Amino acid sequence: MDIRDLSEPIMAINSDLGKSSFVGVNLSHARFEDVGMASAQFDSVNLSDGRFLNMNMSRVTFNDALLSAAHFRDASLAGARFEHVDLAGSVIRGANLDGMSISNCNIAGLRIDGVLVSDLLAAYRKTE
Repeated sequence: MDIRDLSEPIMAINSDLGKSSFVGVNLSHARFEDVGMASAQFDSVNLSDGRFLNMNMSRVTFNDALLSAAHFRDASLAGARFEHVDLAGSVIRGANLDGMSISNCNIAGLRIDGVLVSDLLAAYRKTE
């Protein structure tokens, strides 16, 4: 089915729209509920101010993504990898960091429970 220049809302219920393409489409305020989108690809998509609730995003990849001011609450990022990311000004609160590894990172101003990590590392290195 080919739909062009449509400007009215569409409601698809219990439908199989697998392998569909949406190019140059405005889906502002669209609602997706109980939807299977495994292996979906999003390229040049504006999802600002979107809400993602009860999502399974296991093994998802974000490349060249702008996630500034994003809020992750009650989210599992276990096993996640952060490479070449800008976390300046971010806050991590009430998190389980068991087994977490940080290497080759700019830690200027990084604090844990109010203590500068650079000071902790300097003190540690003096005792070696």
